Amino acid sequence: MALTLHGTVADNTAVLDRRSAKPLIINGDMQVAQRATSVTGQTGSNYFTCDRWLTDIGTGGTWTISQVADAPTGSGFRNSMKYDCTTANGSLSAGSFMTHQMRFEGQDLQLFKKGTSSAEAFTVSFWVKSAKTGTYIVELEDQDNTRSVSQAYTISSANTWEKKVLSFPADTTGAFDNDNSASLHMFFWLLAGTTYSSGTLNTTWSSQTQANRAVGVVNLADSTSNDWYITGVQLEVGEFDANSIAPFQHESFGDILARCQRYYFMLVNENSKNFAAGGYYNANLFATNIPFPVTMRSAPSVDKEVGSNFYNILANNTADACDDFALVRASTTCAGLDFTTNVSGTQGHGGVIATGSASAQIAFESEL
Repeated sequence: MALTLHGTVADNTAVLDRRSAKPLIINGDMQVAQRATSVTGQTGSNYFTCDRWLTDIGTGGTWTISQVADAPTGSGFRNSMKYDCTTANGSLSAGSFMTHQMRFEGQDLQLFKKGTSSAEAFTVSFWVKSAKTGTYIVELEDQDNTRSVSQAYTISSANTWEKKVLSFPADTTGAFDNDNSASLHMFFWLLAGTTYSSGTLNTTWSSQTQANRAVGVVNLADSTSNDWYITGVQLEVGEFDANSIAPFQHESFGDILARCQRYYFMLVNENSKNFAAGGYYNANLFATNIPFPVTMRSAPSVDKEVGSNFYNILANNTADACDDFALVRASTTCAGLDFTTNVSGTQGHGGVIATGSASAQIAFESEL
């Protein structure tokens, strides 16, 4: 297939349409939401809805966070991630903050050649909409070398989708580690107290100064009328503007889901669903093995919901209701689940295990 030119970077190196490559940002169009499509009353830090997107809130109001069917008309996007303020904070403390984040493995960033004389610029592009106009901040933070750079953008028209393209300079200091740990954090700042905003905005790479990270950012939490939507987020190698940026690389839902499952794999979260086969190791331990659909970033932890009779072991023509389990022998490709709480069976008998409650959930997490 012929490759199509899409503009040039500052050094006149041709930039090609990466049709056979995967986008650097996973789930930039907010298609996949394994955990939930909407959560309410959020004030802390977690991956709440759309996969790979971390929300971090510190005394910055209370929020409903959702995957919604709202996107710019004619863009090819169908979904966005929405933040809706439900309890305002119009008087931020010095340490208040709220960010929407993406985190990257170092081994996926080597094409930026950071820390060398051939270092490349970074360009971030996205669609955004908010009821609150004004200045917002995007920050790139190098976790390996404690360096950062920020750029401001303006939402000009309330409740109107706007496309933003922000270029960040190359950094010839500090290479990204070539491993599976977090080397780069991308922050979309939505509010910041003076701890993060009382200095001068740091628009060139340098050792991180907290006060320079989010200077000038609005307080999105100052009214319950405020919201913020984002979709179509992409990260490109090189310096681009609105005319030269390559088109967003749309992937199939299945491809995005598989990439997300490297970091989070929802095994089951419905009632009366079989999810594993196993056997009674002894009368009070039913052992299972769960193969993962893709290799995970690292041996995962388990994200579970447990309780009285949440699970049923179906063996020997009997449903053995049980309550809890332990994650054992986890690797990047599979893990064992040992059910031991309220278990009573016959050693050596095999069976299958199913959920016994609509609240039951088993997922595996290896997020950055």
